[in-house]
Amino acid sequence: MKKRRSAGILVLLGFLTPSLLMLQGCGSDKTSDGKTIVTMVQYKPEAVSAFEEIEERFNATHDDILLQIESPNEAMTVLKTRFIREDYPDIVGIGGDINYSNFLDADMFMDISDFEGVADIKPAYMEMEDALEFIPKEGIYALPYVANCAGILYNKDIFQENGWEIPTTWTEFIDLCETIQNTTDIYPLYFGYKDTWTCLAPWNALAVGLSYQTVCSDVNAGLTTFSDEYVEVAEKDKQLLQYAESNPYAYSYNDACTAFARGQAAMFPIGSYAVPQIQSVNPDINIDSFTFPANENAEDNVLNSGVDLHFCVMKQTEHKEEVYEVLRFLFEDETIQIYLDDQNAIPCKEGDFELPSMLDGMLEDIESGNMADFHDHHYPSEMSVDAMVQTYLMDDSPDATETFLARFDREWVRYNRRLIERVKEYEEGLS
Repeated sequence: MKKRRSAGILVLLGFLTPSLLMLQGCGSDKTSDGKTIVTMVQYKPEAVSAFEEIEERFNATHDDILLQIESPNEAMTVLKTRFIREDYPDIVGIGGDINYSNFLDADMFMDISDFEGVADIKPAYMEMEDALEFIPKEGIYALPYVANCAGILYNKDIFQENGWEIPTTWTEFIDLCETIQNTTDIYPLYFGYKDTWTCLAPWNALAVGLSYQTVCSDVNAGLTTFSDEYVEVAEKDKQLLQYAESNPYAYSYNDACTAFARGQAAMFPIGSYAVPQIQSVNPDINIDSFTFPANENAEDNVLNSGVDLHFCVMKQTEHKEEVYEVLRFLFEDETIQIYLDDQNAIPCKEGDFELPSMLDGMLEDIESGNMADFHDHHYPSEMSVDAMVQTYLMDDSPDATETFLARFDREWVRYNRRLIERVKEYEEGLS
């Protein structure tokens, strides 16, 4: 019987290049010697070496299952192409963001509530998964694997040489920036806003401390507006510009990583994912980090951390037992450590893992669960919020913040109109 096509997945015809179409599976789900083939597509090509080691170890220790992991470039486009062609892998490894929300909404994933490993995941990351559901849905559809954190990376040697203390409040942070700017020849901060996505790093870190995790769903439910919730976020984001390189829009992410690696800036508002790039320029740099001090009360600060990679089981898989065996292997502490060592990531599973030293300053918040997801994980990609934030930061007019937030509200309704209607119907059904 022909499988029902999931209507929620749309792919532009322009994306369907021959190289992508060649990835369509056409073979048997058994090897010649009778092993069941379990296929996975994961979206992080930068982690291909870690997954190659994981695949090799699994296959060396299992006689009845052959694990095949694909790590293509443009993996989300590849996945959408395959879904349209009903060529489903058994497992997908993707990020905890709007793409997952769309796939879940299209009913693509299996409920894995009966998988025993669910109980080992840190509650904060499971709550982030729940928040990614457009409409509340019974069951568990993603197993968080690793996360990253975004706050402030700082040059530990420069701080120690100058006797600077780690700021824990907004005032302390601004005072530190003033001190660095007035007493040294280095920048307090470096941005690299030529690549628009980098504009979201400090934006997200401020948003989790000054707003709250459900703001996007509350806007969809008509309970608030971004004009009400994001004023302080926007104003403080713009205030930071005076402590960074002049004209940050002329410098790219790579430029920013290089400048920080060479000691041209004391701090870099970016995620832990930037550390490998920084170390490629200066392997000996002594990096540590701290949670963005967005508030005047240090206890109100929240670490910006989100699920960077989670695993979902496709609803169409015919090998649930074998897939669960793969998941068990993936979530063994030793296997997770392979990934952590390769990618400087944070485990979503409870356990005694060795974390990179550059996360020491965030460790207390990580261990206590004082974390909130990246707000942009809930923004529709078509809305291009990164470009909107960049445009706002470049706007020196006196009403820039008001104009920006009004546009944010308009664009949100434009790109979420159907979802807002569905949320309204859902809420009316509860009353």
